[in-house]
Amino acid sequence: MSTVTINASRRRKSVSILQHYVATADSKNRISLRGSQTKYFHVKALSNGSYVLEPRVLISPDAIPARTLKMIDSSVTQLKREKVSAPIDLIRFAEVEK
Repeated sequence: MSTVTINASRRRKSVSILQHYVATADSKNRISLRGSQTKYFHVKALSNGSYVLEPRVLISPDAIPARTLKMIDSSVTQLKREKVSAPIDLIRFAEVEK
């Protein structure tokens, strides 16, 4: 009986170092990233002690429809004026049928 092997058709791209520097954490455990292209990152802490930073891009206000922005502004204005409805009792929805 012969053994069938499948060769990987994709080769992993080699990783190169773009910058190399030492960063120290401040009293609040923050570090500064030099020359970063984005402001927000999703951070993954790995079990081997390394961290993976993925850049996150937030939606620009231009991508949100004008009608939606107007509704949000109106809601915030009403909230600041404390013109809100009475609290809604959600207890009956929390009951779980068995």
